Amino acid sequence: QVQLTESGGASVQTGESLRLSCALSGRILRLHLMGWYRQAPGKERVLVATITPDGDTNYADSVQGRFTISRDQRTWDLQMNSLKPEDTAVYYCYAAFWKTNYWGQGTHVTVSA
Repeated sequence: QVQLTESGGASVQTGESLRLSCALSGRILRLHLMGWYRQAPGKERVLVATITPDGDTNYADSVQGRFTISRDQRTWDLQMNSLKPEDTAVYYCYAAFWKTNYWGQGTHVTVSA
């Protein structure tokens, strides 16, 4: 069984930084993509960033240049710099295996103007 646990969410001011972490417990065989999504109030969940086991990354246009995703074998982090109020959301970590995807419970990030 796979479990994802996020940490690092907080309330910050515009321009500040936060680092989110996701820890995976359970199997890692056939894990092929890790990442972060976010869901703002009243909006759909959208991709923020992904990273492959080989280290290939992908970012949403809205965070390119401000956010950086990195990984270890069982953890992946999202370094968020120059935060803006529009980054306010619940952030979910995500793990994609062959035929099965897993989500964390979510961690709240609030950015005040």
